[in-house]
Amino acid sequence: MRCSTFRLDTVDGVAVHVIRWLPERDVTTRAVVQLVHGMQDHVARHQHVAVALTAAGYAVYGNDLRGHGHTAASTDELGFLAERRGWVKLLDDLYRLTAMIRREQPGLPVFLLGHSMGSLLTQQYLFTFPGAIDGALLSATTGGPDPTIELFALVAHLERARLGPRGRSRLLNILAFAGYNRAFEPARTAYDWLSSDPEQIAAYAADPWCRFLPTTQFWIDLAAGMRAIASDERRRRIPTGLPILIIAGEQDPFSRQTAGVRQLVDAYRRAGLTEVTCRLYPGRHELLFETNRDRVITDLTAWLGTHTQTVQAA
Repeated sequence: MRCSTFRLDTVDGVAVHVIRWLPERDVTTRAVVQLVHGMQDHVARHQHVAVALTAAGYAVYGNDLRGHGHTAASTDELGFLAERRGWVKLLDDLYRLTAMIRREQPGLPVFLLGHSMGSLLTQQYLFTFPGAIDGALLSATTGGPDPTIELFALVAHLERARLGPRGRSRLLNILAFAGYNRAFEPARTAYDWLSSDPEQIAAYAADPWCRFLPTTQFWIDLAAGMRAIASDERRRRIPTGLPILIIAGEQDPFSRQTAGVRQLVDAYRRAGLTEVTCRLYPGRHELLFETNRDRVITDLTAWLGTHTQTVQAA
């Protein structure tokens, strides 16, 4: 595997940090996977996924989202996307990276792999830029209108008025994650809902790029994104034959123990999408960091292989 980093220029001058993982020179590159990481996360955490994919002949690109990892200009910027329209800017950054990938890897299929918040961004990407990619993999996702989102957004606006857009609200953090650990009590850490692998939980808890408290504006931007992806009308813009793989842990509280995933599958089928596959696994939120992650990654790679051939034959 060959690994390098670079900066991607954006419309408003933010320099987005990108990692590029390429197969060895004697391995034929079959397709490209563009990684979209989750909230309070960063793309380098997914190195093990990139190692497996490059070994199978896939180039992998992924950026630290705004307010995350090395894209944040300083630790003070962690958890802050933009003064306004932060969610839209995240999407534009992803599209710019896709366009750059197309230039660097001409003729190769490009798949988006979005995890958690990254899967929500990927859902919106599919109907915002229809036809821009050749397939999508959604990990630890959810779908359907969230009945609590309007109340949460109201509280977020009140907290922004009290603390400012860059202020950090423990109340919002508590509301966002309330109950996620309940099924795993007695929990050793606040992050036990992420994985049943204690080593992975310890690594997450020790990672300085994962422990930040989001800003009030971040929560408002996220709420706007969650509203947008709940639209059946928008989903009908997605090309009906686009291959989509949805994976989730059966104990994932974010996916409401698979209820949110089933809602999303139903919504895609109502929208006329014909190539949607859903696979559920034992595990919690971060399947790519679960005790059965090798099986999950093997299945992802096999799905990519099948649909890479389909796309190239079309």
